[in-house]
Amino acid sequence: MNRLFRDVEGGPLCPHGSVVCIGAFDGLHLGHRALVRHAAGRARALELPMVALSFEPLPREFFAQGEPPPRLQLPRAKFEGLCALGADLVGLLRFDARMVAMSAEDFVRQVLVRRLAACEVHVGPDFRFGHGRAGDLAMLQREGKAHGFVADAIAPVRLDGERVSSTRIRAALQDGSFDTATRLLGAPYALGGRVVRGRQLGRTLGYPTANLRFDDKRPALSGIYATWVHGVGDRPWPSVASFGTRPTVGGVEPLLEAHLFDFDGDLYGRRIDVEFVARLRDEEKFPDLPALVAQMDRDAQLARQLLAPEQEPARATAGFPREALRR
Repeated sequence: MNRLFRDVEGGPLCPHGSVVCIGAFDGLHLGHRALVRHAAGRARALELPMVALSFEPLPREFFAQGEPPPRLQLPRAKFEGLCALGADLVGLLRFDARMVAMSAEDFVRQVLVRRLAACEVHVGPDFRFGHGRAGDLAMLQREGKAHGFVADAIAPVRLDGERVSSTRIRAALQDGSFDTATRLLGAPYALGGRVVRGRQLGRTLGYPTANLRFDDKRPALSGIYATWVHGVGDRPWPSVASFGTRPTVGGVEPLLEAHLFDFDGDLYGRRIDVEFVARLRDEEKFPDLPALVAQMDRDAQLARQLLAPEQEPARATAGFPREALRR
């Protein structure tokens, strides 16, 4: 059974030893997958639990001071994805002022040694950690000799001659280059969550929507998209989605609103995944609701054309088994 923990302090979680991998893991792209699968393979060989360590919020979010960088996925999706890749235990450690002040040596002793009894620690290229980013692979290896674990870093994963990174994926999404994002992720880009109630304005305009919140995170994309919705029926459902603040009606909070074509049913409370296929246009403020509806009609028509039956995807959302995503 997969478990989640958040705290640096506490008793042993893996008293008989573990194999640990550490990273930001935002998006779980090809490089992340290579690291996690490598650690999972080593854990199986040693018959030990595999632990994936990350941080929430991500360090760059903590230091952003009111202007957080875009996120590719929410913490729940990261947890589910890491479990699907083979993690038995996932640590989304609270990144706060106390964590910032913790030395790399203290992190090793408190988390890797005391809580996880690490036998092996695997990290990505250029990994840094601890106060002032003083910890690196060489420091991990020195500490490992003192505490009885080994540490290594995997080689960077490259695509088209460049290193695969979350930064490249964010840029591709913002440009509407979903083919590029799919290649870097190893799967189509999708966001999942539980459908929440909105103002129900779309229903009065003839476009009822399934709404997903992005919590307090800043999304990596905004605008109007042709999308597939997974989790509604046996097959992906064609849809048109808006991801933004809805300026025409005075919205503030980023909201993902997906209108499922020719769907009649209640989705409130259901977990769905919205897969992005093509960017149609930027979000914009219209002078009145009739102008907004006229543009929504054009958006829906274009999305229907792009999502013709022969274009329906055959693979699972986000590259993970459906049962892993639906936990």
